[in-house]
Amino acid sequence: MTNYREILRLSGMGFNYTKIAEATGITRQTAATVIRQANELGIRYDKITELSDRELAQKLNPKGTAARLTYKLPDYEEIHKELQKPGVTIMLLWQEYCEKCRQHGELPYQETQFRKYYHDFAAQTKATMHLTRKPGELMEVDWAGTTAKITDNITGNLIDAYIFVAVLPYSSYGYAEAFWDMKQPSWIAGHINAYEYFGGTTRILVPDNLKTSVTKHTKNEIVLNKAYQEMAEHYGTAVIPTRVRMPKDKAAVEGTVGIISTYILAAIRNEKFFSLAELNEVIRKRLHDYNHKPFQRKDGSRAGLFADERQFLLPLPKNAYELSEWRVASV
Repeated sequence: MTNYREILRLSGMGFNYTKIAEATGITRQTAATVIRQANELGIRYDKITELSDRELAQKLNPKGTAARLTYKLPDYEEIHKELQKPGVTIMLLWQEYCEKCRQHGELPYQETQFRKYYHDFAAQTKATMHLTRKPGELMEVDWAGTTAKITDNITGNLIDAYIFVAVLPYSSYGYAEAFWDMKQPSWIAGHINAYEYFGGTTRILVPDNLKTSVTKHTKNEIVLNKAYQEMAEHYGTAVIPTRVRMPKDKAAVEGTVGIISTYILAAIRNEKFFSLAELNEVIRKRLHDYNHKPFQRKDGSRAGLFADERQFLLPLPKNAYELSEWRVASV
C-alpha cells in the first residue's frame, strides 16, 4: 500500500521525486502524481495529523482505494484450521472462497494472491508449524537405541529391556513401553498398546525397515511382513515404511526417541527394577509428565495439541488384533 503520509513528509522536507520514490518503494511517476494531487487539494503534511492512513488515501486516490476495498479479505485463521483436516488443500479452499464471494457479490483474490497472503499470515503468526502434518494422519514407530535394565532377583544379573516408542507427529504426543526383546510379538504388542493409549488409530503407519515390519523394500517394490500387514488391515491403517537410508522420513519419532531416552531412561538409570511390570509402571508415569510438560518455544503442551488431534483419529475396532504366526514349511 502506498504510504501517502511519508510521501508528503518527504516532500515537505524538500526531497525531489526520485528520492521520495526510492525511500517509499514507489515509482517516480507515482510520487509526482501524489504530490501534484495533494497540492491541488491543498493537503500538506502538517495538516493531516488528525487523518487516518485510510482517510488520507481516500482523499488522494479515491478510485484506487475504492477498488481495493471491493476485494473480500479471506479469514486466514479459519483457512489454516481447515488446511489441517485430511484431504483439504489450499486450492480447494480458494475455490470455496471464490464461490462465497460470487454468492455475496464480492470480488475475490486471484489464486496467486490468495496463496501469497496466506503464506504471509502463516509467517507472521508462525502458523505453518503443523501444516505438513495433518492431525490423525501419521503414527511413527521405532525401537529406542538405549535399553533399560532389569535386575534378576535370583542371580542379581542385569537384563536388557527394549523400549518401543510411538509418536503422533502433529502433536508430538508419545507412547513408550518396555519389552524383553524386539521380536515380532513384542513389536505387534507395542502397536496394539499404543493404539489403546491414543484411543484411536491413524490413517498412515510409518515404521523403519525392520524385518518385523518389512520383508523387502526396493525402489520398485515393498513387501510387508505378513503379520504386520494383517495388523494394519485390522486397524484400517496404511503402512508406508521410511525410504532406505532416509532418517528424515521418520524425524518425529527419531526426535521423540532421543527425548524419551533422556527424559525417561536417563532419569531412572540409578533405580532398580525387578520386573517388566515394575519398569513399565515408572515409564508410564514419566511418559505422562513428558506429554504434559509445557513446550519451551511455544505455548501449550503435547497433551494440549493431542486433545485437538484425538477427534481426527480413526475409531478402534471392536476387538484388538490377535497375532498370528506365519512360517514357510519345508516338506
